[in-house]
Amino acid sequence: MRVLVMAMAGAAVTVSACGRSDNDAAANQDVVVTNDLGMNTAATAGAAPAALPTDAQGFVNAAAASDRFEIESSRMAEASGQSAGVKAFARQMISGHTASTAKLKSTVAGMSPPLTPTDTLNADQQALMATLQGKTGAQFDTAYATAQVTAHQKTLDMLNAYAAGGDNPALVSFAKGMVPTVAAHLNLAKGLK
Repeated sequence: MRVLVMAMAGAAVTVSACGRSDNDAAANQDVVVTNDLGMNTAATAGAAPAALPTDAQGFVNAAAASDRFEIESSRMAEASGQSAGVKAFARQMISGHTASTAKLKSTVAGMSPPLTPTDTLNADQQALMATLQGKTGAQFDTAYATAQVTAHQKTLDMLNAYAAGGDNPALVSFAKGMVPTVAAHLNLAKGLK
């Protein structure tokens, strides 16, 4: 439980840093938190998130991989979770991210040059999936809740970055349109116990 609180504090530091001016952010130091998945979460105020895609194909692939992670991890939650709240959240994530995938495919259909979403999970997503495997019951619920907060925060950061500086107007619009949904998912994930 203490570790879950530490992970949530790390997410709060990341979120709170978003609203600061450059001068305020420069005065802050790095905060490193170890979450219950054994992964270090670094929150650097004012620093750009690492490896956020700014090109159309990179963004499409990252968005597709995010949806795939949410769907696959949530299917695991339906099977291995204990809490009714976790299972209900998982069903909502499967539905929501299946719809997001369809919307992404619809957005890129017919673009020139053509874009094809590749949903290969990145190293962080693969590590999160690995930590969920083999867990059941309350242990799974805790790990899943933490993974959902981490994944949704990274997706929200990616969407905001692309919306602010992406190279494809249709995908910029897609990113802007997805921000409220992902922010709502993040808030729900933070409420999981």
